[in-house]
Amino acid sequence: MKPRLIASSLIAAAAFVTSSSAIAGAADLSTCCAPADQDFPKVAGNLGNQGYSSLSQVNKDNINKLGPVWLNHVSRAPVTTPTPGPGTNDTGQQTTPIVVDGVIYMDTPNGDVIAIDGKTGKTKWKWHPTAFSTSNTRRGVSVGDGKVYTLAGGQRVVALDQNTGAQVWVSQPTGPNGASLGNIQKVATIYYDGLVYLGGNDGARNAAFAVRSSDGSLAWFFYGGAEPGRVVTDVNGVTVDAGATWGPPVNGQSCALTGGVSPWIHPSLDPELGMVYYAFGNVRSCRSSQDGQLRPGDNLFGNSLVALDLKTGEYKWHFQSIRHDHWDMDNTSPPPLGDVTINGESKKVIYYGAKAPMTFIIDRTNGKPLTGIDEKPRPTDSRQSSATMQKFPSQGMWIPECVIWEKLDANNIPGNPWRGVPNYNGYQPDATGNLVYTEPNYLSLNDTPFVTYPAAYGATHRKGCLFDDHWDLPVLSTTSQNGGADWSDQAFSPRTGLVYIPYGVNNVAHDRNEGGNGLRALGQYQTGGVVALNATNGTVVWRNHFGLDAAHGQHPLLTGSDLLFIGDPAGWLRAMDAVTGQEVWKFQTGSAISSGAITYMIDGEQYVAVFAAGTGIPYGNSITEGDSLWAFKLGGGARYTDADGNVVSGSSEAPTPAPLNIRRPVGGNPVEGSTVNNTVYLARANRTTDTAAFQDGLNGNANPANRFVTTNAMNPTHMRVPVGTTVTFLNPGSETFASFPNQKAHCATQFFEGLFNFKLAPGQSATYTFTRAGEYFFNDCTDPRPTGKIVVYHVPIDVPGAATFTPRSLDLGSANGVFTGINGVITAHFDIPSDYTVEGDVTLKTPLSSTLFSPVSTNAGSGSRHLVAQFSKAEIDNNIPAGESVPLVLNVNVLENGVQKQLTSTVNVKVVK
Repeated sequence: MKPRLIASSLIAAAAFVTSSSAIAGAADLSTCCAPADQDFPKVAGNLGNQGYSSLSQVNKDNINKLGPVWLNHVSRAPVTTPTPGPGTNDTGQQTTPIVVDGVIYMDTPNGDVIAIDGKTGKTKWKWHPTAFSTSNTRRGVSVGDGKVYTLAGGQRVVALDQNTGAQVWVSQPTGPNGASLGNIQKVATIYYDGLVYLGGNDGARNAAFAVRSSDGSLAWFFYGGAEPGRVVTDVNGVTVDAGATWGPPVNGQSCALTGGVSPWIHPSLDPELGMVYYAFGNVRSCRSSQDGQLRPGDNLFGNSLVALDLKTGEYKWHFQSIRHDHWDMDNTSPPPLGDVTINGESKKVIYYGAKAPMTFIIDRTNGKPLTGIDEKPRPTDSRQSSATMQKFPSQGMWIPECVIWEKLDANNIPGNPWRGVPNYNGYQPDATGNLVYTEPNYLSLNDTPFVTYPAAYGATHRKGCLFDDHWDLPVLSTTSQNGGADWSDQAFSPRTGLVYIPYGVNNVAHDRNEGGNGLRALGQYQTGGVVALNATNGTVVWRNHFGLDAAHGQHPLLTGSDLLFIGDPAGWLRAMDAVTGQEVWKFQTGSAISSGAITYMIDGEQYVAVFAAGTGIPYGNSITEGDSLWAFKLGGGARYTDADGNVVSGSSEAPTPAPLNIRRPVGGNPVEGSTVNNTVYLARANRTTDTAAFQDGLNGNANPANRFVTTNAMNPTHMRVPVGTTVTFLNPGSETFASFPNQKAHCATQFFEGLFNFKLAPGQSATYTFTRAGEYFFNDCTDPRPTGKIVVYHVPIDVPGAATFTPRSLDLGSANGVFTGINGVITAHFDIPSDYTVEGDVTLKTPLSSTLFSPVSTNAGSGSRHLVAQFSKAEIDNNIPAGESVPLVLNVNVLENGVQKQLTSTVNVKVVK
């Protein structure tokens, strides 16, 4: 597919950066910040997690010649060791490959380890254990001391022979007296100088630790939750009783001992300073991560960057970014290192920040911030034992600090990426659709006696800002466990002087009943992009908001030619100008990408590779998972083949995956409106049960202590109706539920178009007729969690012979043998019957994809009965096979008496490639 530019907010700039190791090699991983070169020997390239390679053969002038050279479906590759066996059809994985001596090493979707020749794409060996299970969620292997290090089931660390894949040793490390170090399964392994650095995840208590590469024995450990009596003194001479920051014991035990505090992602290392840097995650102890009442205090080392001695694990310093976290807003992205000049002085820095979307620039020698820190007060709930002040970098955040309460308007779709779902925090639409704070509301009636609003906050209600406090009722704020940077690697280029952060947009509603992570507001758009910061002061230089979440494994790759490569959940591998953020190239891999691109050089040729497998975060089952490792080089013209080796379309790119569900979905299976009389019951999770446990949106739990308003309290939550259907919204009273009717008024507030906003007393109903296809979300003002969706669909009207294509024979071949050489358009014609008026929406259905493609141009003059639409060959070539009679379906939306209809016509065309 040829390069296409994406409209973005782009501002070009650069900062001055110094790097004494700019031309050193990286293969031996002897320093933190030598760039990757002919190899890519570690996840994120080097020990400093910079994601930077000095290779520059592929550059902005010739990237249009970059094409695929081979493809390996890694699951289908047969197992070679310890027992030969067949491959699998497993898909999906979060791992990023590495390259050492021209060989690619990586985890497969089912947790095996595979070695692949980086030049030919041929499998060298593949390991699958027979005596124990694999670890299915993996984030990368490491190589050193002649071995490959991975994780496996049963909290195992495994070393494999680098050349054969044979098991060298298997270890199950534990802490003192057999204590757990956490679940050992996700965190990428990192090798350096005889040690393998690891971390626990998802356990009741988790540690950062290292094992010896010789035999897997435990070298040292450091628990993220500080037990009572742990007093530490940092390199600056500052002493703190870390164990005392968890408050008094609960049932005789400190909350630190059951506190989560996971080092979710791999650390950064600086051999010169002798330090390893772990980013410890959120606190989850004593009830949940959303409930802080039983653990008053800062809760060290939760939400902290901790520097430890490389060899002993001895504490050096820490920087806590969030005090007393009860939002799951940890900063666990692997922190990149850099050597930069700040105010005329050369500084060794580390960049820290992730879900809380701000970046602290810290002196990695001592943990001191190198740019200003502002202490800001936030609304606090007295029941949460909340910290009264939180840290913000003086340069500000790199996304908005507060939710944007944007007007509901059909002409403003999708609108601002950070817009808020109506009715949360009391922001209700007025008569013209503006979202304005309105009392009374669900929060003002219940939380007012407990919440303190500091004068500096500027309001006496929750605006939806970072660290707004909560209790039992949902408070929407920016951002969430799936917003900000989450666990994608960040990157640093010593050439551009920029730090690159992939991010997601996913505002979250916090309350104690939402379990671990809070509630991503149903119906909101889940998007994202990449932002670049000045490495010396943290200010935003450019942003490319390409509209897809990039916070979950989409690690950036930077090159010596100032290119930035990054994958996305829709299957695209993108290349951007690292200086400006402008997109210059893209390639469709056919499945979601939740790992980082890599680059390496063999026999004088630079390769770029990416693993397209995917993970469900945040798009769930709409993700297309895969097992494809792609490699590219200049002049590459390989054709896409499926896992069985079949040529699918004759094109280089894979078919476009199914569309993603960009908006946060409602619960429940789709229900045809005709089966429920086209009627939605407001604030009822069950359509027939007449009990108090289901009144007014309750969750059906008869125990009052466990009853709360549930998100699926619209029945049905997901209704499907054809265009032109009138839907009734009913607040069921005694006529519907004789014993336990609803007691409260309830709303059906449609967003974000603002088509209706019904507020109905028990027994009242209202109707709306849907005249356009689409998906229409609505929620309740009484409690915003209950959310429903009406999907309005077309019943297509077939018009045989109405469509034609010129020319009838379509040439979709490449002019230069590379996929970017496919240029031009195909022209479609559609004769409109006299009963209809063209509305303008036109789509093309191709044989190999369920995605409908939009034209690059349309022309239908006023009163014209003939529509002309042109479609990009570059966009559709990978979705159309070559053949003498290939069916293409043209869909045209029209109006009849003000109601939208869809006309469709199929044409069989000859396709040449």
